[in-house]
Amino acid sequence: MQYRDLGRTGWKVSAVSFGAWAIGGTWGPVDDRESLRTLHRAVDMGINFFDTADVYGDGRSERLLSQLRRERSEPIHIATKAGRRLSPHTADGYNKENLSRFVERSLKNLDVECIDLLQLHCPPTEVYYRPEVFGALDDLVREGKIRYYGVSVEKVEEALKAIEYPGVQTVQIIFNMFRHRPAELFFREAQRRKVGIIARVPLASGLLTGKMTRETTFAPDDHRSFNRDGKAFDRGETFSGVDFEVGLRAVDELKPLVPPGWTMAQLALRWVLMFDAVSCTIPGAKHPEQVEDNARAADMPPLTGEQMARVREIYDRYIREQVHHRW
Repeated sequence: MQYRDLGRTGWKVSAVSFGAWAIGGTWGPVDDRESLRTLHRAVDMGINFFDTADVYGDGRSERLLSQLRRERSEPIHIATKAGRRLSPHTADGYNKENLSRFVERSLKNLDVECIDLLQLHCPPTEVYYRPEVFGALDDLVREGKIRYYGVSVEKVEEALKAIEYPGVQTVQIIFNMFRHRPAELFFREAQRRKVGIIARVPLASGLLTGKMTRETTFAPDDHRSFNRDGKAFDRGETFSGVDFEVGLRAVDELKPLVPPGWTMAQLALRWVLMFDAVSCTIPGAKHPEQVEDNARAADMPPLTGEQMARVREIYDRYIREQVHHRW
């Protein structure tokens, strides 16, 4: 495993880390015993950073990670998120009272006295223009409830605004072979301010594993079934906002780039890690075999200039028009 600096936190985090959305829910059936086996295998593989949220399974994911921490002696960092419990999910809901309430609930789920890293969970854009929200997070740091804080964003605009606040330590943003825009300006600005970048949805909701076909179906409770048009939350969270059929055609073009002995998922993850500004990427996994495959991508050799150019060409031809200026 390769380790990288997470901004100014002083943490060295595994380049391939673990996204714990899938073990919480809305990704089809999940079994807690299998999830725990997967989490333990992640630690075995050198993964030391886990990303979750209070709404993943209504705390289920946080509680599984709490159990993992109790059962392992290795030091791990657990980042969670707050804000999506709001109903309605409005900018006005991001206030000290609500954030404190969400933090107390996550402290209980995680069974800790201080949260390692708290992230605002894709709030409305207006929140980034309200200094009092970030003041409330500063208060929570002073109170010893959270060690560090960051944001999880939908748009590059939000990421650039967020890092104007000096207390923001990390930005979590969708970045993958179907989402290139963050690398154009945001990465440079984040590096200049020493802000950690957590690249999420690196496999475009599984599209970039190369395992899906036009006949692939998803369970009714899987967001890939019910959120393709953004009916439940931002469309960009599902297949990175790419039309499923178009994504499949692009993946067919990417498959010849996979080196012998690699998987398509490893190619996709290694592409993300070609960008030095990225602190870590957080693919999800529900089975030990998946986390093993993901983790090994960190030790793969760099992609060639020819491979990188070909990915860009495929993006320009199939994907750019659909996503580039929306997120």
